[in-house]
Amino acid sequence: MRVVGLTGGIASGKSTVSAMFRELGAEVIDADQVAREVVEPGTPGLAEVARRFPGVVDPSGRLDRAALAGRVFTDPSERRALEAILHPRIREEVARRAEALARAGVPVVLYDAALLIENGLHRDLDGVVLVSAPPEVQRARLARRDGLDDAAITARLAAQLPLADKRAHATWVVDNGGSLEQTRAQVRRIWEEILGKG
Repeated sequence: MRVVGLTGGIASGKSTVSAMFRELGAEVIDADQVAREVVEPGTPGLAEVARRFPGVVDPSGRLDRAALAGRVFTDPSERRALEAILHPRIREEVARRAEALARAGVPVVLYDAALLIENGLHRDLDGVVLVSAPPEVQRARLARRDGLDDAAITARLAAQLPLADKRAHATWVVDNGGSLEQTRAQVRRIWEEILGKG
């Protein structure tokens, strides 16, 4: 089985592109979804996050993502501490899911991860699809989607490798600055190429 990475800058439209790949029949392992699952109530992951970051668990026992984000996006050392807790757990669960898909005979899996390149995960993959959007589109989407002010938007963008640097590691690039139809056409062409490389 081949594993192809799917990544992009924050608010570049990676989730939209991931959904388009799924519509075409792609099996997708979503790192964000796995990251949420490893800190569900009662998990060792949540217990460790709560110990390291007091006050980020709400009264119902769930992770208060906004409180945690406020701490880790403004302090790189705090972000690294969180990543040290989460990333090994995420890697383990992703590997488990990939093995299950391989046993089921799935020929290609997309691994959808925002920090794929930052964490060096692209080196072990069979290619990388990068979802790209102009910076002004990213900023507008972040303001609209998350209600963030300019300073918070700048901090989120600074926490990721610039898209230009990610592009250097991409096998395929989806330009998601245009219409949905234009994006869908690119996704279809790339998926056909990925399948054709088998």
